[in-house]
This record gives sequence, C-alpha cells and structure tokens, in this order.
Amino acid sequence: MSSKKIKPFGHKILLFLLTYSACGGIIFLYRIFKFTKEIKMKVTVWNENCHEKTDPRVLELYPGGLHAYLASVLACDDIEVRTATLDDEECGLTQDVVDDTDVMLWWGHMAHDRVPDEIVERVHKAVLGGMGLVVLHSGHHSKIFRKLCGTTCNLKWRDGARERIWTVKPNHPIAAGVDETFVLDPEEMYGEPFDIPNPEDIIFMGWFNGGEVFRSGCTFTRGHGRIFYFQPGHETNKSFQNENVQKVIKNAVRWVCPVKKNIEIPCPHFKALEE
Repeated sequence: MSSKKIKPFGHKILLFLLTYSACGGIIFLYRIFKFTKEIKMKVTVWNENCHEKTDPRVLELYPGGLHAYLASVLACDDIEVRTATLDDEECGLTQDVVDDTDVMLWWGHMAHDRVPDEIVERVHKAVLGGMGLVVLHSGHHSKIFRKLCGTTCNLKWRDGARERIWTVKPNHPIAAGVDETFVLDPEEMYGEPFDIPNPEDIIFMGWFNGGEVFRSGCTFTRGHGRIFYFQPGHETNKSFQNENVQKVIKNAVRWVCPVKKNIEIPCPHFKALEE
C-alpha cells in the first residue's frame, strides 16, 4: 500500500527537480549569452579627413568621409566602432580612447607629418602592449607604420591602374571567404620594391596592368600586437565598396584583435624559485 502511494509522489518530486534543473540551466545559459553579447570589440577608425575637404569626388563615393564609411562597414552586434580624425582634439586619439581600443584602423595620405609625435608614441606603445592595427593603402607612409617597421616603407606608385589581387594564402583567417582573385579597376598602382621588413605572412599579391607586382596584404607582429597592412583604398576609387575588400578588412579586424592588452614585461632582478 505504502509503495503505491509514494510512487506517484516520487514522480512529482522527480518532475519538479527536472523542471527546476532545466529552468536553471536555461537561465544560466541566458546569462552567459547576455554577458557574451555585452562584451564587444572596441574598434577605432582613424582617418586624416583631408581629401574630403578638397576633393568632392571623395564625399561622393564615401559620404561622411572614409572614416564614416569604414565604420559603417565594420559595425555589427559584437563590434563597437568610433571614428577619429586629425581635426579632433589630440587627433581623436586621447589616452582614454587608445586605452579603450582593441583594434585601430589607420588611413592617411597628405598629412602624415601633421600627426604629433606624442600621439604616434601613444599608439606605438598600445600596439606593443597588444592592440591590433590595420593600416590601409597610403597609410604605409604614416609615422606609426614607419616606426613599427623601422624602414622607409617607400614604393613605386601610379594613378589610374587596373589591379588584379590574388589570394596566395587561402588558409589564413584574413582570407576566409575571399575570392581566389578579384579585380579593382581603377586602383592606384603600388609597385615593388616595397621597403618593409620581411612580413610574417603574405596573404595577398597584386598584379597591375603595367606589369608591376606588389605584396598587397602582409602581416607583422610587434611586441604583443598584430599588424595587417592592406594596399587597396585610394580615396577617389571605389575599392572600399568592393565586397572582397570589405571582407578582408572585416577578417583582419578580428584577426588582429588581442586576447589581452596593455601587456608590459618588466625587467626585475629575480630570485631563484628553487635552490
């Protein structure tokens, strides 16, 4: 008799425990999901914003400026994007902004020398500490890229060329989803020799209709920071509207993003742990 009365009661307890556990698991997973969603990559897009003031073709192609357009390309649920320009206070790269940046994009051309050395030093220190850096097109002559490379970063150039880009390391994360080859017409010709240190990886090679070739997509590591240089992006061309170019930039931002930033390795006198 007693066993018959206890059995349905035991089933109720079991059902209660299973339901409680399931609800608890769902709540736990929801909290993890919510926490994950709240953790966003912080990206700062820096552009000197000078051509936009002198050449109406730039704003026709990229309303709001190159920085605004690139920010719109990158913006998504897990990326928080801000922009900064030369005209902003401290070039928009205050210590607070740099400290709050996981990845920085850099586009410059006609005003490299107007970026104060103390701002360059601030960004340089951040890269060495782990911040990711994506340098685009004529940013090869920026103070920050030259400082990180330790070379002139000189190259050949010519306006109005046709470029075919080849993906030469298709298994690299930056090349994920990018076509084996694609054409940019027109695009400014950049030609070898390109005075940079030997890259860790050459992911893309460019060929131009004048016969020139160029290492169009290269990676480097400086200190704890990852760097990607990508050649396309002349201000009066539609290169940044190209789906493959956008895919490369999106992939690069995620690849250079650090697991940890502000890493400083001290140089102390160290006592032996074991005698």
